[in-house]
Amino acid sequence: MNFGIVGTGLIAEFHAAALAEIKGANIVACLDKIPERAAKYAEKYGCTTYTDLDAFLAHPGLEVVNICTPSGLHMDAAVPAAKAGKHLIIEKPLETTGARCWAINDAAAKAGVVLSGIFPSRFHGAAQNLKAAVDAGRFGKLTMGSAYVKWWRNQDYYSKGGWKGTKALDGGGALINQSIHAIDLLLWFMGEAEEVTAYTGTIGHTGIEVEDNAAAAVRFANGAFGIIQGSTSIWPGFLKKIEVSGLEGSVVLEEENLAFWKFKAETAKDDEIRKAFASATSSGGGASDPAAIGHHGHKLQFENVIKAIETGTKPLIDGPEATRAVALIEAIYRSAETGKPSKVAKG
Repeated sequence: MNFGIVGTGLIAEFHAAALAEIKGANIVACLDKIPERAAKYAEKYGCTTYTDLDAFLAHPGLEVVNICTPSGLHMDAAVPAAKAGKHLIIEKPLETTGARCWAINDAAAKAGVVLSGIFPSRFHGAAQNLKAAVDAGRFGKLTMGSAYVKWWRNQDYYSKGGWKGTKALDGGGALINQSIHAIDLLLWFMGEAEEVTAYTGTIGHTGIEVEDNAAAAVRFANGAFGIIQGSTSIWPGFLKKIEVSGLEGSVVLEEENLAFWKFKAETAKDDEIRKAFASATSSGGGASDPAAIGHHGHKLQFENVIKAIETGTKPLIDGPEATRAVALIEAIYRSAETGKPSKVAKG
């Protein structure tokens, strides 16, 4: 299957590393508005370089487009790519607003192409086991579900990042850029969020238009409550943490580690799971360094998308599924701006 990369910055390197480990996956083209950067990427991965989107989409044999541009530019490439009949893999967030996410969803649906938003944390073994426990009803009635992303980014991260920290291209700050992986996991485990009450602020950085600190109380559709904390101003930075609790069990997930796993009704496999995922994280998880992540989750997600394309089925994280986290984050931003509780948009 032939892939083309739009945007050849840092995250595009992880896409390339993941695709290199998938038999039959070939990067055949790349596109970047900076010719020198595109040429360097093309030379490294043996593909054709472009600076024009239409020419890129016309590349012979191109089947799947991976969009790795700044968040607020995703729609600009995704909609034309869908109209050109290309399947889409889009880095998180799918876009910066729900409206822009749905424009991509609508274009993909109309064109009949597969669309997937990147959330590789769902494919980690610990997360998969946690989801299986939720689906099996092992928690009993869910009572609390919370996400904590207490990360560190120095001032240079924003000052030298160009688009980072801008409302137009980043869409927001610590929530929509860094915390969105944890928020997606929280929704995957807990189900729909109904309403939030939140605060956001810029406390640890200067010269940015977006939040570097946020705290929100969440009410889920199933009646459970939760807390979301997101920050890029907490030194030295800690692994993202998800807590899921119910009347009959509790689990604490720290990046790929299961820090706590206990249910009233224990099974023979529980001790195996605790041992297998006690120290599964092999990187810094991006807590203090954006480059300190692995590409294994991307690889598993790409394989899931390839299977969906080949079999005509939906990928685990299709477009509407990838939009849920953005809708919740938008509600948090509204609540923080108005000082009032905010409903989470549905569909």
